[in-house]
Amino acid sequence: MHDSPPASDTTGHALVTGASAGIGAAMAREYARRGKPLILTARREDRLIALADELEARVPCTVLAADLADPAVPEALFRQVSELGLHVDTLVNNAGYGVGGHYLAQPWPTHAQFLQVMVNAPCELAHLFLPAMQERRYGRILNVASLAGRVPGSPGHTLYGAAKALLVTFSQSLALENTATGVHVCALCPGFTYSEFHDITGTRERVSKLPRWMWMRADDVARIGVDAVERGQIVCIPGRVNRAIKSLFKLLPDGLALRTMQRRAKQFRNQDA
Repeated sequence: MHDSPPASDTTGHALVTGASAGIGAAMAREYARRGKPLILTARREDRLIALADELEARVPCTVLAADLADPAVPEALFRQVSELGLHVDTLVNNAGYGVGGHYLAQPWPTHAQFLQVMVNAPCELAHLFLPAMQERRYGRILNVASLAGRVPGSPGHTLYGAAKALLVTFSQSLALENTATGVHVCALCPGFTYSEFHDITGTRERVSKLPRWMWMRADDVARIGVDAVERGQIVCIPGRVNRAIKSLFKLLPDGLALRTMQRRAKQFRNQDA
């Protein structure tokens, strides 16, 4: 069902950004498995329609194609949802990508657009949808961050880890502000996950050399993330390997941690200057 539900519909929907592939599509499938009506958004409308066709036998699906790189889109998306008479009680901020190379390898507008998608848009969407969640005293905000936000920065993809670290800290603060409102906020921090992400960033060839035990499936990440936000966990690092990596870097002195990251980064970061 791609048509608009009736304006009187008050069923709680899950709005999933970046739902056209990878973890976003897996999140949509996980919520559909749990019977949650969906609002799917991403740039690629054809993929969203295909996903909606797959899931509509289980739950109502509304497709709203949009590009979060446009600063006007978060508010426009919020208005669309309101005009359709839909109620969002679950927000999954998943849309994202990486900008390869060293910082000066790309012009500033490329970085500005990246920050719009990765930082501004999820923060604004939370700001727009949170009041109704607080009023109803029920809500879930699941911010898909990354293990990169919990370990030292690396050369290449300069703003990626920084953006994800901000999303983690933002989630922590927002969660603490909402402990008495019925709204749960969680930062999900996956590590290497089977998806299109590394094809888009141009790192597929080098990350394919990493051992298989370092990788997780997107559907496992999605299930763990949804379980985490439901039980009120504020930061979730899925997988024992990822948790071990985070703990190891936490134990290392800063200088040694940075040197280790500098040596290892060429295995998973595009560092073309």
